[in-house]
Amino acid sequence: MSIEIQNITKSYGTKKVVDNFSVVIPKGKITSFIGPNGAGKSTVLSMMSRLISADQGDVWLNGVPLNQQKSGDVAKQLSILKQSNHINLRLTVEELVAFGRFPYSKGNLSKNDRTFIDEAIRYMDLDSLRHQYINELSGGQRQRAYIAMTLAQDTDYILLDEPLNNLDMKHSVQIMKVLRKLVNELNKTVVIVIHDINFASCYSDHVIAMKNGRLVQQGSVHEIMQNSVLEQLYDMPMNIQDINQHKIAIYFR
Repeated sequence: MSIEIQNITKSYGTKKVVDNFSVVIPKGKITSFIGPNGAGKSTVLSMMSRLISADQGDVWLNGVPLNQQKSGDVAKQLSILKQSNHINLRLTVEELVAFGRFPYSKGNLSKNDRTFIDEAIRYMDLDSLRHQYINELSGGQRQRAYIAMTLAQDTDYILLDEPLNNLDMKHSVQIMKVLRKLVNELNKTVVIVIHDINFASCYSDHVIAMKNGRLVQQGSVHEIMQNSVLEQLYDMPMNIQDINQHKIAIYFR
């Protein structure tokens, strides 16, 4: 099964943000959405998770239309972490991660829930920070804590909207390595909106390129990391180099 998006459209007033967009998200892979600002990437992610509804078209989750599924059932299949993920409560890392179990626990944590919480904290290397408050953490540590919360939700699909936002290079690499492990070791399906095309190139299996609310092209890293595709996408010269078996875009000349 997979996530299948069929002809979705979303407008705000007279502006069409997503225009007749269709893709299938491959299961057990990292899929990256790339494209310039205003391409509609985050809007598609929000419609995929039912945070907002499409004006037209459908999203199918595991063979069933998303709008025909109960919210509790969706939350056990799919988790999403948006850009604005700051919770204005004084919470420890452990308490934040525990929120990921709410679709199951409804606030009353069982022994099984606590096992998932402990495993998510361990997987994100947060054991030494589990009793620290979120507002006392660095940006990278805080982002790992939020990803641990989605991991504790134990869904097959994990959607992340710009997970590298405001992170330095070290923490960006750390997060991407963790996402790669989620796919390779736990067979998760990870979908990310990402601005850095070279991170998308180095860590993704599948890339979806969007511009002006429409699909430009989708395919493997090799298919998308081409001068012709990226120049059309970003309206600027691109020079793709093969470096350490990765395709790297040189665009700052």
